[in-house]
Amino acid sequence: MVNDLGGGPDGAGASKSPADEVVAEIKKMGGEAVANSDSVATAQGSENIVKAAIDAFGRLDILVNNAGILRDKMVFNMTEEEWDIVMKVHLYGHFFTTRNACVLFRQQRSGRIINTSSTAGLGETFGQANYGAAKEGIIGLTRQVAKDMGRYGVTCNAIRPGAGTRLTLSDELKQAWERAGMSDDLKRIEQMRPEDVAPLVVWLASDDAANVNGRTFYVCTGKIALYSEPVQEKALVKVGGWT
Repeated sequence: MVNDLGGGPDGAGASKSPADEVVAEIKKMGGEAVANSDSVATAQGSENIVKAAIDAFGRLDILVNNAGILRDKMVFNMTEEEWDIVMKVHLYGHFFTTRNACVLFRQQRSGRIINTSSTAGLGETFGQANYGAAKEGIIGLTRQVAKDMGRYGVTCNAIRPGAGTRLTLSDELKQAWERAGMSDDLKRIEQMRPEDVAPLVVWLASDDAANVNGRTFYVCTGKIALYSEPVQEKALVKVGGWT
């Protein structure tokens, strides 16, 4: 099941072409696939996506949450609408599809969920308070779903990928990079292939990764890295409590 609303990088508009093109690619390589253009940003849309997968293939075993949009603004200029729509697509979208998939995964006592986060949540970008917050929310969701669903043979992991895609290499963004005098950074992003991210996703969806649960990985070009879990760096303790 290939789901893509087919809108622009900012979420505006819709087109069936992106999903249809991926389906054609899969079929050309001998695989089976169907396209879907419902929106993950709504509970009904996400329910439709999972139902369409069941109708087409009879069951669901793997969920890759990868939908995304951008509404970049410095935090002092960001509107509630720009905050909300990014949260809806990224964080709500991950939750809605995960919830629907987990109903089935719990019944069949197996399943794989791979969520897409970003290094933006680590403070590596500018003008992405909405995007970065949503992407770190996905990390928290990943850990909690892993804890909830691990007892049913279901794993949930997250990736922070680096890749040039329709989202990150739109004409508008390219022009912004060039205006900012960051052509070298743009060239670097253009060399980051989505194909280099796919092998990690495939592995996390396989039986070989059955014991990997609740973890976060970085993947870009030839590099795959495992993030450590948060730890308390230092602590102060006062008998009787602090005042």
